[in-house]
Amino acid sequence: MTKLTSKILKGLFLGMIIGLILNFMPENYVKDVVIIDGILYLIGQIFLRAIMMMVVPLVFISLVNGSSGVGDIKRLGRIGGKTLLFYILSTTVAITIGLGLGLLIKPGIGIDLANNVQSQPNINENLPLVEVLLNMVPRNPIEALANGNMLQVIVFAIFTGLALSSIKEKAENIIKIFESLNELVLKMVEYVMYIAPVGVFALMARTFATQGYQLMLPLLKYMFAVIAALVIHGLVVYGGMLKVFTRLSIVKFIKNFAPALSVAFSTASSGATLPVTLDTVVKRLGVSPKVASFTIPLGATINMDGTALKQGIATVFIAQVFGIELTFSAILTVILTATLASIGTAGVPGVGLIMLSMVLKSVGLPVEGIALIMGIDRLLDMSRTAINIMGDAVCTVIISKMEGEFDQSVFEAEPEKEENFESRKAQLA
Repeated sequence: MTKLTSKILKGLFLGMIIGLILNFMPENYVKDVVIIDGILYLIGQIFLRAIMMMVVPLVFISLVNGSSGVGDIKRLGRIGGKTLLFYILSTTVAITIGLGLGLLIKPGIGIDLANNVQSQPNINENLPLVEVLLNMVPRNPIEALANGNMLQVIVFAIFTGLALSSIKEKAENIIKIFESLNELVLKMVEYVMYIAPVGVFALMARTFATQGYQLMLPLLKYMFAVIAALVIHGLVVYGGMLKVFTRLSIVKFIKNFAPALSVAFSTASSGATLPVTLDTVVKRLGVSPKVASFTIPLGATINMDGTALKQGIATVFIAQVFGIELTFSAILTVILTATLASIGTAGVPGVGLIMLSMVLKSVGLPVEGIALIMGIDRLLDMSRTAINIMGDAVCTVIISKMEGEFDQSVFEAEPEKEENFESRKAQLA
C-alpha cells in the first residue's frame, strides 16, 4: 500500500470518527457554524474545486495525446482493428454491468444527502437516442471546453488526436507540445492528490456529522457491488469470450497469468505492471511477441474495464445517495462518456478520481458524492487494476489465436513451480 493510500485511509477513518463524535454532540454555534459549516466545509470544498479544476485540461490533453498514438492502428490493419473493437466493446459491457448491478443492488438507497448539495443538480432530461448522439458533436469546441460539456470535449479531443496522427510528420512539434502538456497536467494532478487526505477527512467528517452511522451500510453495499461486478466481468464476460473464440479454459488462463495479476493487485497500476504483463503473456500464455507488443501497450492505454465498471456503480450510488433519479438518456451518457474517456487515460493515482468527477459532471450529478467512496475506493483500486490487465491479456490471446500466432503447448504446459513471483515484481524497479 502506497504512502498516499495509507494517508487517505487514515483521513477517511479519522473523518468518520470525528464526524460521529460531532453527530452525537448537542447543537451549538461552535459545532454547527464554526466547525461543520465553517472549517470542514471550507477545506472539503477547496479539495473538490481543485479536482474540478483539473477535469477539462486533463481529459482534453490526455485524450489528444492518447488518441494520436491510437491512430497508428491503421498501419497494422486487421490486428489493430480487431484489438480496438475488442477493447471498446468490452469497456462498454463493463460500464453497462456496473450500471445494471448498481440499479439492482441499490447501494445508495436508505440515506438522502440532498441537503448537503450547495447547487441544484441538473440531471439530463429523457432525450431521444438520436438527440443524445447528436449532442456529442460540438458546434463550438471552445464553448464546450469553457462550459465543461464533457462528452463534446471527449469527441473533439479524440478527433484532434486522430487528425494529428494522420499528419504525424508535419505535426511532430504539436504532438511534442501535447506530450509535454500531458506531463504537466499529470504533475498538477499529483499536487492535488497531496491534499487528498486532508480533503477526504474534512468531507467525511462533515458528512458523518450530519448523517451519523447510517452511512455504514450503504458503503458496505457499494463495496460488495463493485467486487461482485468485477468477478462477473472477469469470470463470465472474459471467461465466456475466451471460451467462445479460443476454446481455452479461463481457470487455466488465470493460473498461468497469476504472476502479472499479483503485481497488478499489489501496485494498483496497469502501467507499472506492463513489463510483467508482456513477459507473462508470451512465456506462460503462448502469445506471439509481435502480437503482444502491440495489443498489451494499447490495452494499458485504452482498456480500463475495471475502472469503467466502477464508474457505473459509483454514478448510480451517488445518484441514489442524493435522491436523484437517473433518466435513460443520463444512463446512456454515462456509458458513452466512460467508454470514450478510457482512450488515452493515464493509469496514475488520482486520474481515476478526476475521471469519475468528469462522468458525474456529464450528467449533472453532485461531485460531493466522491467523498463517500474515495477512501474505500483506494482498496478497490487494486482489484480493478487486476481486471484491467486481465482484459488486455484475454484480448491478446484471442487475437493471437485468430491470427495463427498462438502456441497452445505453452498455454497447456504446467508453470514452473520454482518460479518466484517476487522476481517478477523486481522487474518494475
